[in-house]
Amino acid sequence: MSAELNLPARPRDASPAKFLKSHMRDYGMLISLLAIVAFFQYMTDGTLLQPLNLTNLVLQNSYIVIMALGMLLVIVAGHIDLSVGSIVGFIGALAAILMVQFNLHFLPTALICLAAGGLIGAAQGYWVAYFRIPSFIVTLAGMLVFRGLSLALLAGQSVGPFPVEFQRLSSGFIPDVFATGGFHLTTLLLCVATPAILIGLSVATRLRRHRFAIEQEPLPLFVAKSAGLFAAMAGIGWLLASYKGLPNVLIIMALLIGLYAFVTRDTTIGRRVYALGGNEKAAKLSGIDTRRLSFYTFVNMGVLAALAGLIFAARLNTATPKAGVSFELDVIAACFIGGASASGGVGRVTGAVIGAFIMGVMNNGMSILGIGIDWQQVIKGLVLLAAVCFDVYNKGKA
Repeated sequence: MSAELNLPARPRDASPAKFLKSHMRDYGMLISLLAIVAFFQYMTDGTLLQPLNLTNLVLQNSYIVIMALGMLLVIVAGHIDLSVGSIVGFIGALAAILMVQFNLHFLPTALICLAAGGLIGAAQGYWVAYFRIPSFIVTLAGMLVFRGLSLALLAGQSVGPFPVEFQRLSSGFIPDVFATGGFHLTTLLLCVATPAILIGLSVATRLRRHRFAIEQEPLPLFVAKSAGLFAAMAGIGWLLASYKGLPNVLIIMALLIGLYAFVTRDTTIGRRVYALGGNEKAAKLSGIDTRRLSFYTFVNMGVLAALAGLIFAARLNTATPKAGVSFELDVIAACFIGGASASGGVGRVTGAVIGAFIMGVMNNGMSILGIGIDWQQVIKGLVLLAAVCFDVYNKGKA
């Protein structure tokens, strides 16, 4: 008598329309970003995606994207951090004092500033995690404290300029190893190879999920998404290659996005952060040290805010008392627009990045069109409100 193998039944893939409807939280913001880009590309007569403006778009939003990665973990864990803008200004001021007034080399300065950011995050996270003081109150106090310390360090004046090597952190570009002259071939090759590798990894994941009969997106949608990713990155690579190539900060940003996507999706600590935000009591009963985990999310946020402060200071080539003002609003808005839930437990790295670029494209496009800063703030506030309402609506349907 032969034994039968009890293999799991292979699920039938849903139709693309039905799958999109049930995963609107994941795909809705990507569709919104594409629509916003198309709108401003048309309204600005093609200025939005010109190579120079595309490079400026990356430089202007790099520090927002970097901080959004840390803010996402804080929000997913069920907290908030209002101090990140002030930390950006404080770290820029600290870097200016060390490099300009004390002539310290930029490498030890960067390490000191990153360590200072981690200590700031640890100080705030300690009160939140171990004393159970609401993060809103702790970080609101931190916002005031570090804004005041920035003013004290700079004595109310701008300090600069920075060494040229430090400026390259934000304003430098990767070298062209092929030295082709007017066209940056290295940039194009990287922008073609990267999506090819990502698609290859996605195909391997898809085959593995199919083997274990795990539900996944329909094949036509997967093919369309992969083709769109490849075309978009190749097109961006071509535009950047026709100017100066890939900015150094874009490489830093891409590596961090890949790292945090891996941590949140494929590691134990990432899954524990989601468990913490979803139901703290259940997470604690399952053996998770929820206090230490909350503490670590704030330490991580402090380090990323310090890195953003260094990049912003390098881009301005000076430290100013008003650096980082209202950055926390853009960072928090990027996470919520990208699908993070205000109640915690929900959010994706790709969503936060898309949310940051939605804000960035809107800022850039409205500036090109000559819309005043007053109306820009009104429009951004309405977009944020609409994103949160969309999240609440989706939760009500679940």
